[in-house]
Amino acid sequence: MAAAAGDEPRGCCCHIVAVPFPGRGHVNAMMNLSRLLAARGAAVTFVVTEEWLGLLRSSSSTPADGVRLRAIPNVIPSEHGRAADHSGFLDAVATEMEAPFERLLDGLEGAPPAALVADAYVPWVVGVGNRRGVPVWQLFPMAATFFSAYYHFDRLPAWLTGDGEHAPGSDKSDQRLGHYISSQASNTIRLSDLEPLIHNKRAVKHILPAISSVRNAQCLLFTTMYELEASVIDSLQSVLSCPVYPIGPCVPYITLDDHWTMTNGDTSQVDYFKWLDSQPVNSVLYVSLGSFVSVSASQLDEIALGLAASEVRFLWIIREQSPRVRELIGDTDKGMILPWCEKLKVLCHSSVGGFLTHCGMNSTLEAIFAGVPMLALPLFFDQPLDGRLIVEEWKIGMNLWDCASKDGLIGREDIARAAKRLMSSDEPETKAVRRRALEWKEASRRAVDKGGSSYRNLSALMEMACASA
Repeated sequence: MAAAAGDEPRGCCCHIVAVPFPGRGHVNAMMNLSRLLAARGAAVTFVVTEEWLGLLRSSSSTPADGVRLRAIPNVIPSEHGRAADHSGFLDAVATEMEAPFERLLDGLEGAPPAALVADAYVPWVVGVGNRRGVPVWQLFPMAATFFSAYYHFDRLPAWLTGDGEHAPGSDKSDQRLGHYISSQASNTIRLSDLEPLIHNKRAVKHILPAISSVRNAQCLLFTTMYELEASVIDSLQSVLSCPVYPIGPCVPYITLDDHWTMTNGDTSQVDYFKWLDSQPVNSVLYVSLGSFVSVSASQLDEIALGLAASEVRFLWIIREQSPRVRELIGDTDKGMILPWCEKLKVLCHSSVGGFLTHCGMNSTLEAIFAGVPMLALPLFFDQPLDGRLIVEEWKIGMNLWDCASKDGLIGREDIARAAKRLMSSDEPETKAVRRRALEWKEASRRAVDKGGSSYRNLSALMEMACASA
């Protein structure tokens, strides 16, 4: 796979400056793209805050050849705790980063940039590029369906986009997005999947400018692959004036051939690959609920007790709350609890047969690339929409959210039942989900292999950059 990404002729060594939004999922997506561009011959300058520079260097995940790290001062709140005031964090990113970024650009050594590739959630980069005459490529690290919903925000019903003072009946919130955005959104997405985020007015205040700024960018990139959201991408291409390039699954497949194991700075970490090697094929449930928004303490307890009751083998990645989880699960040879692992390599391991996930787009794409079916527990932002795509559109997972009680809690019995159901190879529905997951795995490999849709789109990007250099 890595060979396929890098065997394009490397005659053009253009300079590309990458600017991620300062959040872990966004940084990871941009780094994955930067590695792919570097494999095609680009020299990439990856710009983060000083805090993120330290986080990247301490992770033992050294950037690829051709990717150099540069930092601006810490002009925004810390990554640790940004979830406590997410809207305030968004305000700071929108107002405080542009000036130090421009100063950094003025002082960069080497050839001037042929392009700026920027996360859509740092839309001010578009203005910087336009003033300097440098093309800007916007990377949208969420589903194209999510982008489409907000691009056509004015078509959504007033009860949804207004103040939300009068709660609609269930018949309204269950209406399909496609009813309002015909042929430009999945028929499975319900307005209720968008409702919680849309009613967060401070968040929407930042989402809409991010989406609309693409009108002044030179191209729009998606971390998804064309085959996953073909009709939505075709519709967007018909209404946008710039080209649309899905380049996914934008996951770190280029690193899968690395034979050394990173420890994320934790040298005491148990060798989880040895443990995985000792487990039966498709028997381990990988559990990871993201690094940004956590489930409540009571929900975490129910997940831990549910997993213990299920007797399913598991590998659970959890940081701060791991002592509580260990206490609830007790001594067991059925699972491992770790603060970190190489997620894509773990998902691609033959013993891993399921993924309990918060449905973040990076995690979703990694599961698709690995061919692993998902147990969907979306928490925030775009995740409810991703969960709906996983379960009802792509049919490669089962949902947990329907099991929630009136207070929103999913009980241990439901979690145990769902875990056993997903990990059972005997039930017809599970077999069908596994079969479709493997079909999407093959489609994703074809997309990134030489001649595939994402491979061709990366080639087109490099041609654009070389023409601008």
